[in-house]
Amino acid sequence: MDFLPLYFDLKNASTLVVGGDEAAARKVELLLKAGADVKLCAAAPIKSIQRLIDDEKVTLIADTFEARLLESVVLVVAATGDSETDDSIASVATARNLPVNVVNKAKNSSFIFPSIIDRSPVIAAVSSSGSLPVLTRLLRSRLESAIPSSFGRLAEVAAKYRDQVRDKFPDINQRRRFWEHHLEGLFAEKIFSGHEEESQAVIESSLRNGDFEPGGEVYLVGAGPGDPDLLTFKALRLMRQADIVLYDRLVSQPILDLVRADAERVDVGKERANHTLPQQQINELLVTLAKQGKRVLRLKGGDPFIFGRGGEEIDRLSDAGVPFQVVPGITAASGCSSYAGIPLTHRDFSQSVRFITGHLKDDTCNLPWSDYVQENQTLVFYMGLVGLSIICEQLMAHGMSSDMPIALVSKGTTREQQVVTGTLSTMPDMVKAKSVKAPTLIIIGEVVSLRGKLRWLD
Repeated sequence: MDFLPLYFDLKNASTLVVGGDEAAARKVELLLKAGADVKLCAAAPIKSIQRLIDDEKVTLIADTFEARLLESVVLVVAATGDSETDDSIASVATARNLPVNVVNKAKNSSFIFPSIIDRSPVIAAVSSSGSLPVLTRLLRSRLESAIPSSFGRLAEVAAKYRDQVRDKFPDINQRRRFWEHHLEGLFAEKIFSGHEEESQAVIESSLRNGDFEPGGEVYLVGAGPGDPDLLTFKALRLMRQADIVLYDRLVSQPILDLVRADAERVDVGKERANHTLPQQQINELLVTLAKQGKRVLRLKGGDPFIFGRGGEEIDRLSDAGVPFQVVPGITAASGCSSYAGIPLTHRDFSQSVRFITGHLKDDTCNLPWSDYVQENQTLVFYMGLVGLSIICEQLMAHGMSSDMPIALVSKGTTREQQVVTGTLSTMPDMVKAKSVKAPTLIIIGEVVSLRGKLRWLD
């Protein structure tokens, strides 16, 4: 271990920063956040530091460094940018047993500034011991996504009940189970979702009754079109705490791999003419599992409320009195069009978008075709691959130009993404030649013509 991670209480402590450039400004900002009294030694501070001086948040005490400046401080930062000067400051500070940081020179420092995830009062810090700051930033970004922004508030609220919990549960194992249940259960979720009064009611009820058996809940989560990087932070958090997962066919394997490793997985996927479980049975299964006290993750491709039948599922949950949360996902129209380089709207080509289900029933698409034949409009058909010929024929029969651009995006946002572009008149034959596979999204409109200019991924 090159450095021992420590947390200093610097509230009102006198600290010294030597230097006035961007590097010095970053250290000044961190010290101020920690409540330190920051003194500065600099000949020409940059504007951001000068504003702090003018606002009397930082005290400028000298233009050039002298050893006497260390007499009343408890910590020193050398950030002049001049190697010899910084090393000299470090030597003087070390001789006086003062913690010293030389910016960008860990070997000459007695302490370093880690990369910080601030969820006060919860603070996490990561470091590469100064060897590779870029790697540290990457690791911090991963931790940022795993720690909700309201995690600090969770800690503050929970701390209010610490003494009551100790009195109620004298056994340390009981207390541990109590906090594990609440910090990963409904109490935490109420805080994360902004319902703080309800969260306190949850924990107070447990304290009164001495009962904290977990209650069931359903998480209806949109998994997006396929790329796991498009998941929301909240989706990831709920995926990692579910006991059982009911997932659709459109949920990609890389996304399933992010679910908690020991969670039970149930494939309830539906595809044309082959339903693993009918929708009604899925609805009832969600209710049954939740009433068994399980945290149930209902994982759907795209967004649950855009041709995902999520409304039907929460309607049944509501009738059964089962708590649930809904996490929106990036719908296929948005994800696939973006990855294909096709803007759904554009000032010159399209001022409106229609999302349409192209699913065939009895080999027909009974849709209001005349409404779809409008200028400056983009049409997006979900589940329309089988009915593609009918869609093209009907649009042309109702007045849409046979030269209207059309794009098919197969397995959008994944490594297997395939994009085929053509016109209404040419696309049916092109699909046969290209052997396009489901799931496929159909985009129709002048915006498709922009793909050649705007695409960034193939």
